[in-house]
Amino acid sequence: MRLTTKGRYAVTAMLDLAYHSQIKPVTLTEIATRQTISLSYLEQLFARLRRAGMVKGVRGPGGGYTLCGLASDINIADIIAAVDEQVDATKCGGEANCQKHQACLTHELWMGLSEQIRDYLKGITLAELLEKHHVQEVAQRQDQEAQRVIELHRHMLNA
Repeated sequence: MRLTTKGRYAVTAMLDLAYHSQIKPVTLTEIATRQTISLSYLEQLFARLRRAGMVKGVRGPGGGYTLCGLASDINIADIIAAVDEQVDATKCGGEANCQKHQACLTHELWMGLSEQIRDYLKGITLAELLEKHHVQEVAQRQDQEAQRVIELHRHMLNA
């Protein structure tokens, strides 16, 4: 099974947004800094997430992005689908044309695995991930590291 960086980054960015937007809208620059994801790549992902109705932009000073709904209503499979990513363990993309335009010997095995993975990811919401102690610890560490980077940049600009 292959999940590209597009799907992984979308889930990571959405979890970051869910964690931080509870207080105020979050800028893509903040997410990019904390998650070490390219800002231009995040802009592309958020355009798709916005079209899917998962995030909304808030304009003006103090603006950024927030979730459109509750973190408990957004599951991981939907985030992956929103950025046009497929969760598929088959070679054929589920088309059953894996071997000379017909299903291969193990096609049903890989289709079943894909379905299990999709069901697993549909059963996990952003809210459930936010409740995990490890996720909270990592988010706090990332906040501290991002703050150090910001302070370093300020120091360099003032020097």
